[in-house]
Order: sequence, then C-alpha cells, then structure tokens
Amino acid sequence: MRLGRISKAVGVAAAAALALSACAGGSGGSTPTAAAAGKTGGSATVVEVNAFSTFNPNTADGNVDVNSKISYATHSGFYYIDNKLNIVHNDKFGKMEKTSDNPLTVKYTVNEGVKWSDGTPVTAADLLLQWAAFSGYYDDANPEAKTGTSYFSYAGDATGLALTDFPELGSDGRSMTVKYSKPFADWEIALGGPGIDIPAHVLARKAGLTDTKAFIDLLKSMPRGDSKAPKPADAKLQAMSALWNTGFDTKTLPADPSLFLSNGPFVVKSINQDQSLTMVKNKDYNWGPEAKLDEITVRYIGDSAAQVQALKNGEADIIAPQPSADTVDQLKALESQGVTTDRGSQLAYDHIDLNYSGPFADKNVREAFLKAVPRKDIVDKIVKKLDPNAKPLDSQLFVPDQAAYADSAKNNGSSAYQDVDIDGAKKLLNGATPEIRIMYNKDNTNRVDAYSLIRESATKAGFKIVDGGLGKSDWGKALGKGGYDATIFGWSNPGVGVSGVPQIFKSGNDSNYNQFSDPEADKLMDELVVTTDRSKQDGISQQIDKKIWDSAYGLPLYQNVGVDAYSDRITGVKYMPNQTGVWWNFWEWAQK
Repeated sequence: MRLGRISKAVGVAAAAALALSACAGGSGGSTPTAAAAGKTGGSATVVEVNAFSTFNPNTADGNVDVNSKISYATHSGFYYIDNKLNIVHNDKFGKMEKTSDNPLTVKYTVNEGVKWSDGTPVTAADLLLQWAAFSGYYDDANPEAKTGTSYFSYAGDATGLALTDFPELGSDGRSMTVKYSKPFADWEIALGGPGIDIPAHVLARKAGLTDTKAFIDLLKSMPRGDSKAPKPADAKLQAMSALWNTGFDTKTLPADPSLFLSNGPFVVKSINQDQSLTMVKNKDYNWGPEAKLDEITVRYIGDSAAQVQALKNGEADIIAPQPSADTVDQLKALESQGVTTDRGSQLAYDHIDLNYSGPFADKNVREAFLKAVPRKDIVDKIVKKLDPNAKPLDSQLFVPDQAAYADSAKNNGSSAYQDVDIDGAKKLLNGATPEIRIMYNKDNTNRVDAYSLIRESATKAGFKIVDGGLGKSDWGKALGKGGYDATIFGWSNPGVGVSGVPQIFKSGNDSNYNQFSDPEADKLMDELVVTTDRSKQDGISQQIDKKIWDSAYGLPLYQNVGVDAYSDRITGVKYMPNQTGVWWNFWEWAQK
C-alpha cells in the first residue's frame, strides 16, 4: 500500500501519531457489519478539497487523495485499515493467507460471486494484473543508459514485490500464490487491497487480446526484465500498461462504461468536471461491508470558509476542510444547529522539496534556499491557532508522537535550519541571484500562505521567485514533470508498513519526484523493507533520515492538524488517522 499525496495543507482527516515509517498497525479481525444507528437509504454530500481526475489512483500521476477515496468506495479487496490502524480482513471478498514463513508465501483466493459491475467475475487475472503493475517484474529500463522499458507507472514502491517470482495461479481461476525470496515487512498490505480496482479483462480486450486467458498466457511467456540486458518492448504489454497508466484519467464520466467499472459498494453515476461526482449503490454488491446510503455526492471546494458555509447552508453533510486560524471558530458557531467537529493530528505532513536539477543542481544553492525558508513563520500563520504547541517538523520520516523522532531530529542535521539565516544564504549564493519557480496548489489557501512567506524571505537572500501555482485538478499531474524548481505539497500515510519510505526516496521510483538519489540510502531502504523487527526498523529509518537531510533535499514544514465536521443529519462518521480520512467506514454512514 502506498503513501498518498494531499493537496490541502491539512490533507485527509486524521487522528494521530505516525508518518512515513508507521509502526503501529496490527492485523486481525473479520468483516464488520454496518452500524446499527440510522436508517437504510437516503443520501449524503461530502466535500473534498481536490478535484477528481482518474479512475486509477495507483499511478504516479493519479495518486491524489480524492482519487483514492473514490476508488475506495467503488472497489473492494482482501482488507482495509480501520481507524485504530488495524488491518481488517474482508473474508466476504476472499481469503488472504500466509501459508509459509520460510520462504514467505502468501495465497490469495477470491470468493465465488465477486464480480465487476459489468457482470464479469473478479478472477486471478485481476490479481495478476495488480502484481504485474506493482512489482515492476517486466521492467528492464536503465535510466542512465536510457535503454529498456518501464511499463507500469506505479506510485508505490516495488522493492518488496520485486522479491517474488511469477505467481502460481490456481486451477479454480480465482486464486494466486506469491513466494518471496526474502522476508517482507509489508506482505499483508502489498496486494489485494483495499481494492482490486483495474479490470484485467478490459485491458486485455483493449490491447487486442481475445480474453483474460490470453492475457495470462502473455504474461507467463515473458521473462523477468533485466536492465543489464534489455529487450525490445512487448507491444501488447506496452499497450496494456499505457492504458493502465493514462487510459483511466478523466475529469468527466467516460462514454465507455468499461473505464469506470466497480466491484465495490458504489458505482459512479455522474461527474460534473471540477465541481462534483455522484455515486449510487451497487445493488449486486454483497461481498463486504454493505453501505446504508443509496447515494453519495462528492463536491470539490478548496476554500475552508466555503466548506463551512456549505455545511451551514445544508449543502454539505460532511466536510474535512483545510483548517486555517478561523476554521475552528467558524465551526463552533455551527454547534447550535447540530454540527459536530472532530480535531486531531494527522498521519500527514507538509513539506517543500527541491529538484536536483536546474539552479538546484548546485548543493550550495539548495542549502542557501533552505536557510531562507521561514518554517517558524509558516507554522505560526497556518498551524499555531489550531495547535498552540505546534513546531516546525524536524524529520522527513518521523513525527513527534513517535519515540524515534527526538533522536532522529537531534542527529539528522535539521538543526542547521531551525531559524532563517539570510546572511548565511547570501554567503552561499556568493552574489548569484537564481530564478526559482515554485509549484503548489493555488486553490489552497494554506499553500498560498506558505508560498507567500517563502517568496518574501527567499527574495531577501537574493533569489528571484516565480509563482508556479496550478489549479486543484492539475497540480498532481505536474509533479515530476519539470517546469518548476521546488514544490509545496503533502504526503499522507496509510498508517501501517514501511514501504512508503522507498516509495518517495529510493532512486528511480515514480513517486521520487525530485530525483533524489543516494546509493547508501537505497541500500538502507532495501534493508528496511525486509526487516520485520519493528525495533530495528526505527534505527534503519534514522540513518535514512540523516542521508536525506545531508543532501539538502528540502524541508518538512509541519505535521498536519485535521478537522472534520458533520451535520446531525448523518450518523456513523468517525475520525481516522490515515490517508483515507472519514471515508474509512463510509458504509456506516446513515441518514437519520
């Protein structure tokens, strides 16, 4: 499972404690039933900051919070994560079982009757497609030599699944077994959830294959990719991966219904570009928690005051705004009309990252810029009223609630950037006046504030700052594409596992947007994902944290504070500490 990007400064609603190197999740439990409160039927309107842009949130371009939330409501799989950060198995969908520790072997079996909304069964072919996309098994690209092919643009990290050989497919057509060559800390969240969201039969047909058997035969016939001996790209796999990468991108409802198939509780009914999306209940769905509501509409409103106003006017039932200094006071004023507000820390943080190219190819220029970033002023303006104890975040991999945070912050080099040092920045620039374009979500008030404070301070050091702000449905796809030198955004974590570290920081990964590369850090990340002892994971992560700071990568700004609010018209809303936010138990939402 991957980390997700958040555009709003306070991302998805969350309740506490962890960031990248999550070490609090457990596993166990079986499929829950819907809450008893509230009636069956009815509708709810939920407000999100970002605008929907793709039906495939697994790609590096599509990995934005709202896309993942829509996918979560319209697809199902072997597990989900609850608001206590437990991995809950969905036994109604199928069975995921570890059949051996040595070698680590995991078998996935989809239950009979689980199907896509076009009536096609969910099969081992769908599992195989996800494995192929997430593992990078067929990739043989050599970026330095500029040879070979990278097929699937997966937003997550392939290090763990790259330890597997081609899976064994069961004769029942519904099971798949993967075997790892080494232990893998995140095996339980590597595949099959929270949703199986891209249909293999659709990709096969559009690539010119007769059926999913032909799809399976094609993948079976292809060897593991080898970057040292790249081969010509396979045309059919390239066609399928191209569709996987971009074919599900859209801001409107596709005319071809195969591009938005569901196998979960809801099916998308309509999309009003950059305004709203509406889902209706999947009447065939009975292989997981069953939703009480018949319809959910998602509106996109970036401004927190406008979200609060929508809640006040009865135009929204649930909001998770980007909290500003006034947001909590505005929501308190609505308590008399039955509005409930939840607050807490998040598994998310805001940061500014610098590209390792253009003016920032020179480490002195990177260090000079970081010395000019007014982190304390940013915290005071954006976070302080929400959390009086808030301070700048001094780790790329930990947050203050974690035991390892203090030691990591003490030793990672963050002390060099505690205060703005304009004189030190000028000294490093030595008279140079680099032009720096900063990209951010211009529809996000808090991001605008952070950008404005950075621009004002950096200008004093001699930098020429160019406004590279983009709209709420465009900034995500711009990441990693060039055209800017620095970017302000946020990462949000699922709350379990360690694979989020190499997802962002390992050389060559699609979510490594600024092209950070450190061979020693890569080795540590390879070690991290095969380390199952959580006490040892922290020590490895601390070493990686220092490598990142030593490189003048960028700066974490602050841990996000979350605010959710909902009207008394809806029951079942519960606070959540990870990237899924209030959506984690959407099936419990009910209209009074």
